[in-house]
Amino acid sequence: MIITDTHAHLYSEEFDQDRNEMIQRAISAGVSRFFIPAIDSQYTQSMYDLEKEFPENIFLMMGLHPTHVKENYLEELAHVEGELSKRKFYAVGEIGIDLYWDKTLLKEQQIAFKRQIQLAKHYKLPIVIHCREAFDEVFEVLESEKSDDLFGIFHCFTGTYDQALEAISYNMKLGIGGVLTYKNGKIDQFLNQIDLSHIVLETDAPYLAPVPYRGKRNESSYLIPIINKLAELYNVSATEIAHITTLNSKAIFGI
Repeated sequence: MIITDTHAHLYSEEFDQDRNEMIQRAISAGVSRFFIPAIDSQYTQSMYDLEKEFPENIFLMMGLHPTHVKENYLEELAHVEGELSKRKFYAVGEIGIDLYWDKTLLKEQQIAFKRQIQLAKHYKLPIVIHCREAFDEVFEVLESEKSDDLFGIFHCFTGTYDQALEAISYNMKLGIGGVLTYKNGKIDQFLNQIDLSHIVLETDAPYLAPVPYRGKRNESSYLIPIINKLAELYNVSATEIAHITTLNSKAIFGI
């Protein structure tokens, strides 16, 4: 059983004490493919180091996270553009709009999001979207960039059924993680109405650990409770969930 974690910040300082052991735990649990989103330029070297350590398992993205869109965002976008021109990445991400922490830089977030979508199209790469309290704003940008070469993953999807359908209409898979297991997560109430062909697995490690680990540091081996919850919702085996979601990840990332 090959399981794919489509979104994990495994270079995070939270793993500095036991990173290799944590990755080995995941591999032992069947999670052998890890897609690693970027945040900003200060983490780039850590991502490259991680890839060098686990070249068969680690697949990197490049992008500027919306919460790291600051006054120097044009410099950060130049860094993203420069790295994309140098080597192979598997997605532009994570990118998007986040209005939970700060609404003052919405315009800059919109510019950064749009520019990075255009870079993804140029390199024929998927995008991986971060959206927090910003569905309308994200959909507005997606609508302005809608085309056959716009595709990717709506990371950590926490919206409504109608928002799920709208995301899918822009050629996005839904990234499903720990929130699925939360009593107040709500997506478990409608998710089985969405065909499994539209779903990929993710942890967002070290964040958003699923039940029974909620409140603790998340890690990629914790995809197992998420798979079990999906198997229950869709009334199929855990093996089937792992198989379909890994196929879906291959369709997006091309590997």
